[in-house]
Amino acid sequence: METMLAEPSASKWQEFLAGFELFRDPLLCALVAGGVLGFLSVYVVLRRMVFVSAAVAQSAGLGVALAFYASIHLGMHVEPVLGATLMALAATLLLMTEPTKLRLTRESLLGLAYALAGGAAVLVGDRIAQEAHDIQGILFGTAVLVTPEQLNTVMVAAGAVMILHLWWYRGITFASFDRIGALVQGLPVRLLDGALMVSIGVMVGVCARALGALPVFAFSTLSAIAALMLELRLPATFLVATLAGAISGVGGYLFAYFYDFPVGGSQTVLAGVLVAVAMGIRSLMGLFQRAR
Repeated sequence: METMLAEPSASKWQEFLAGFELFRDPLLCALVAGGVLGFLSVYVVLRRMVFVSAAVAQSAGLGVALAFYASIHLGMHVEPVLGATLMALAATLLLMTEPTKLRLTRESLLGLAYALAGGAAVLVGDRIAQEAHDIQGILFGTAVLVTPEQLNTVMVAAGAVMILHLWWYRGITFASFDRIGALVQGLPVRLLDGALMVSIGVMVGVCARALGALPVFAFSTLSAIAALMLELRLPATFLVATLAGAISGVGGYLFAYFYDFPVGGSQTVLAGVLVAVAMGIRSLMGLFQRAR
């Protein structure tokens, strides 16, 4: 283990610096995607929508597989990012429906969406053998490079989502965490809920195409868990979650490069490590307060 995680050699650093133009786009993509998904993760966790994020991310993977299938077997050129975004939005809209109307519980609806999307992605992927590596990359985040088009799409989506959320910050947080109070105040709760869910669907769909569903799920859940461990005020929690997502994205990519690990797995594990670090900080703070 010590050998596996030895200090990166000087030649590895020289190789990284010499080829930085190749790594700039994926690093920037990981930074932006991790930060914005980290911001949104506070809503995902506090509103107990963790498995919503998982189901939407899995649906985005299915959208990519369907886009490849349409291009190969049906002669229809469909951009994979479009397929990912449309399927993510479709899953989001499904999960926004009232499950009692379908005689289902919300948990069963989430399980249905997650399992069906994951199974369908595997089945469709089996019929497009030449793109099997890309499908694995989408599901587990094994891709190393990000194309300029993918980066631009992530940047545009992230910019639009953050402008919306900063503009409607008070309304969305009020409607999310005090629904009854928001209704009493006359806020358009359904519109605000819809804006939140659609923004999550768009970001998950776009980022899953570029980074993979596994790290996207980690950014959109573990970032908030780490921030909430510190028991900060809500604005500070959003800030820390944003930083945790960005650190997980960039740090995980660098770790994967220097130690030859899969990118998506490294980003996911680092997000989990940040949760453990936050737990340690919280324990130390508790000991310090008791000592006083």
